[in-house]
Amino acid sequence: MSEIPARAKEPTESTESEGPSADAPLGDAVWQSSPPGSIYDYIKVASFSIGPDGLVDQWSLRAEQLLGIRAEDAVGTDPIEAFIDPELRERGQRKMTEILDGREWTGVVPFRTPDEADGTDRQDTGRQPGERHGRRGLAEVYVMPTRTEDGAKAAVCIVVDVRVLRSIETDLAASQAIFGQSPFGFLLIDPDLRVRRANQRFASIFGGSPDDHRGKGVHDYLPRAEADRVSATLRRVLETGDSITDMHVTGFVPGSEERRHWSVNLYRVHSGSGRPIGVAWLGTDITARRQAAREAANARRNLALLNEAGARIGNSLDLETTARELLDVVVPGFCDLATVDLYQGLLVGDQTPPGLADGSAELRRVAFSSAVSDAPFLGTGERVKLGAVHHYPFNSPCADALRTARPRAVPAEDGGLVQSTLAVPMVAHDTVVGLVQFARTKGSEPFGDRDRDLAVELAARAAVCIDNARLYRREHERALILQRSLLPPGDPEASGLDIACRYLPGNAATGRASEVGGDWFDVIELPGHRTALVVGDVMGRGLRAAVAMGELRTAVRTLAQLDLEPAEVLSQLDEIARGLGAPGGVQQATRAARRPREADLSEVYLATCVYAVYDSVTRRCTFANAGHLPPVLVEPGESALMLDVPPGLPLGVGGEPFEEVEVELPEGALLALYTDGLVESRDHPLDEGLQAFVGALTDPAQPLEDVCDQILNTLDSHHGEDDIALLMARVQGLPSDSVGDWTLPREPRSVGRAREYARAQLLSWDMEPLVDTTELLVSELVTNALRYGEGEIRLRLLLDRTLVCEVWDSGLVQPRRRRARDTDEGGRGLQLVGLLSAAWGSRRTPRGKTVWFELPLPGADTQLTDPAEALLSLF
Repeated sequence: MSEIPARAKEPTESTESEGPSADAPLGDAVWQSSPPGSIYDYIKVASFSIGPDGLVDQWSLRAEQLLGIRAEDAVGTDPIEAFIDPELRERGQRKMTEILDGREWTGVVPFRTPDEADGTDRQDTGRQPGERHGRRGLAEVYVMPTRTEDGAKAAVCIVVDVRVLRSIETDLAASQAIFGQSPFGFLLIDPDLRVRRANQRFASIFGGSPDDHRGKGVHDYLPRAEADRVSATLRRVLETGDSITDMHVTGFVPGSEERRHWSVNLYRVHSGSGRPIGVAWLGTDITARRQAAREAANARRNLALLNEAGARIGNSLDLETTARELLDVVVPGFCDLATVDLYQGLLVGDQTPPGLADGSAELRRVAFSSAVSDAPFLGTGERVKLGAVHHYPFNSPCADALRTARPRAVPAEDGGLVQSTLAVPMVAHDTVVGLVQFARTKGSEPFGDRDRDLAVELAARAAVCIDNARLYRREHERALILQRSLLPPGDPEASGLDIACRYLPGNAATGRASEVGGDWFDVIELPGHRTALVVGDVMGRGLRAAVAMGELRTAVRTLAQLDLEPAEVLSQLDEIARGLGAPGGVQQATRAARRPREADLSEVYLATCVYAVYDSVTRRCTFANAGHLPPVLVEPGESALMLDVPPGLPLGVGGEPFEEVEVELPEGALLALYTDGLVESRDHPLDEGLQAFVGALTDPAQPLEDVCDQILNTLDSHHGEDDIALLMARVQGLPSDSVGDWTLPREPRSVGRAREYARAQLLSWDMEPLVDTTELLVSELVTNALRYGEGEIRLRLLLDRTLVCEVWDSGLVQPRRRRARDTDEGGRGLQLVGLLSAAWGSRRTPRGKTVWFELPLPGADTQLTDPAEALLSLF
């Protein structure tokens, strides 16, 4: 019901002003005054009476207020003539005649309230002087015939303003709509918190008719705790007048065990005088809405979990880490406890069989998470043991889940902590890779169908990531095996150098598709107790980079054996690198070298490389660089420094020559070659890393292995972002007493003199078993130098781990070994050298060529060839 305006004056505090109660006894209600704001105040009933002559003989005070005419002006006047418009007066006179004849009449009568004439001309309003104007309106009139004391016919008229009646009708219709037609439950609760009135909707829910609920309290409908809360709220609304909107109330309806939810609005109701007479209760059943909201919240939670799983699972390509990432997502957001078991064969690198598993294979528990402190899993009383290998019994739900690749519910143990468990197989590409178990403890809601679907989706996402990690681990191990097979085996040895090296592949924890790179190093022994030191890095990662690295390393070793200069070696490598990524191979590289500007760098592998040749006799080292980081040198008693070696362009770019730098290395100096993975990372830029590397080389005198370990620990080389290759060499030049060096004139006598020098030197070295072989081979090489060479002849013997003999001359023609026919008198010298020596060869020098041979030192494991037998085998 709409609120009726209160009277202007405040209600009195007298007992009579309170009015009779509807439920009060009849005797108590007699002679009590109605309080202000009663129905009569709303209706404003006016009355007057008409005498037998048709004139007004009585005029009430309320009539004065309603019609605006004083009693002294109204009494004695014809009401039809006084209040009715002229065009309606004739009909009004007929009605008055009927009324005075004794007929009762009710109807709506138009009226006009007169104004006093002001006696002035009012041109602005159009009113003529003396003209009476007033307010027009409609009144509902109830005329009751009566008689005077002498029996004459008269009438009593009851007049009500039509506007007031229509307002009351509207209010009654609204009240009837609320109490009879509203789809919401409505209560009017009195100040004693008792139901004064209930509508039909409320009665249809709680049973009975609306009158059956009169006098009941909230404790008759709600549980005690909820009723106490609602009662306190009702009192607060009644006392303060503050409305309550959307208060949620929970309870049960008769005949149902389903918990229902209502949204209740409360507001205080006042009488016309403003006195509080109760609280209005408007309730809406929101049980379905709450259920829908709950399902929507669950759907949002599930979607959030899936989004979180997509963001957090699979960031690492490690099997165990991926399993832990899954549990970090689901505990405690989805369940209270969870475990992940993976097939044992999967973890040790075996190929997982295609199709669905039969449930008989062994599994290892790789991850466990719990939101409950110190809780056993699945209520079995057994503590979870990470790393434990087990298999599930054939008839168990877990084994069935593994066989069928479908989730299964695991029965809870009586008295256990867990009340609901799901065993969900981890399936990736039709292959079961493991099992994840989700569990909820008592007090949590059991798993439903939506939860089952979500668990399957989460397990499937983790399974795909784990399968990717398995494939990655397999490919990584293959690439790593390939890469390690291409690196120098064991600890490299070199004449005049103490060597230590380290190689660290990229860490699998970085999450790259394949962290194996193309870093490599090599130590190559060259003739004349010289050593080639190589460090390189193929740009890119994966198997192709490792294969390209292997091809370049093989090419370096091949070119080194040709005894080319370092710059020439890099030039040849540049041509080879330009063909590694192209279908044409070396031919493509050759064409690219001829047309460097037309070459497509996307078809080739780029690589950086530093190539150094160290001569242990002179302690001089020649460097050539192809876009690599500069070598670092530490001289005894000095700070480390980076050598100024022109960087050049990376291999594969082509078009520019490479430069050489020759540096004399003092005895005990330390030389370091390395790749960028050692000095560069996301957290440390290259310049900062280089300075840190130079600063870490503080004590070159300590053992090289310790120096390598110190560098790796100081520079935090375990970041795993890139491969690391480190080659350390300490200079230990060949002692002067281990070198025999003579210059011979170009004459026949020099052959005999060379044999004498060689014999004397070998005897001084206590190498008598090598004298005969050395004399014979020296004689052959000096003879060839006299016959086919030019200029002076130089003979040099070097003693280190082997005996090396070198014969130098100024001729550029390289000796060529050929097979002599039986009729040939010559041509067998180089064949003899090949038969008696461990190795032999020739190389160009800046001023000619050098022909050399090498003999192993005598020992228990060395068997020398008899020169006589070798000579006989040639004929």
